[in-house]
Amino acid sequence: MVERTVFQSISRTHLVSLTPQASVRDAACVMTRANCGSVLVMELPDSLLGILTERDLMTRVLARGLDPDRTPVREVMTPNPICVPPETPVSDAVVLMIERGFRHLPLATEKKILGVFSMRDALPREIGAAVSLTEFREQLNDALG
Repeated sequence: MVERTVFQSISRTHLVSLTPQASVRDAACVMTRANCGSVLVMELPDSLLGILTERDLMTRVLARGLDPDRTPVREVMTPNPICVPPETPVSDAVVLMIERGFRHLPLATEKKILGVFSMRDALPREIGAAVSLTEFREQLNDALG
């Protein structure tokens, strides 16, 4: 069976984005309306500066007691997120996400941001394959020393 690519598996192809000056509350409202767990922080049409996720809202805003109306997303976003090309196999993307500890992965070509792959976009068998590969890599690293 041919494995799906991240672009084939994403649930939405329109970009959910804000400028870096937008407030954290604006970001939370945009994510709520779009029913998604992240928003891209962009300037110009295709200049990706960062990503703001639900986890960022929890750990960098709520836990620190920051005012969501006065805090711009640029202060709490994850800057320069790792991006992958749209033809990346889902299992490779999931391995990367497991190893790096994040759940949202922007998809990009050299010229354009295409969307965001989320762990929710992966099928259970794709996650299982990625977990198996991650466990194998850990065992191999332990054996090699």
